[in-house]
Amino acid sequence: MTEEAVIAADDPVLGTDFVREMIRQIRAIDSYGVYDTASDMEVLDPLIMTKERKREIPVVGDPDEETLARVKAFYNAIAAQTEAECGKMAVPMVNISHEGFGRAIITVGKLVVMDKSLRDVHRFGFQSLSKMKDEADKLLSVATGIVGQYPEVAGM
Repeated sequence: MTEEAVIAADDPVLGTDFVREMIRQIRAIDSYGVYDTASDMEVLDPLIMTKERKREIPVVGDPDEETLARVKAFYNAIAAQTEAECGKMAVPMVNISHEGFGRAIITVGKLVVMDKSLRDVHRFGFQSLSKMKDEADKLLSVATGIVGQYPEVAGM
């Protein structure tokens, strides 16, 4: 966590379903209790990658365990939202090499509803909370659209 807060306490995006799910996912993977006393803004703060923060991170690097956990939490939250919208179990699978390259997919039944190539994972983040929500909404919309298009495959 950094000293300067980039998320306002009154940000309306904090109350959205996706952001609430992100907070749940991050707190769920916090096995050491680091975020037990942290506010929602402090939990989400490492996901916000302002230009200044991005400048501090080297262009080439290996992702640390905390960053990998945030990537997995993001795609877990999208899968949970997909499952809530379509009523069928959505399973995220994230595979990232030690160099920060990989792939994230979400399946519903035998159907792949999201497939995203990952690069430079050590710099994973979003310019703002609303940009994170916009990206998630875009992925969620495509995923639920695919489930709606191929319900028989999703039901297998």
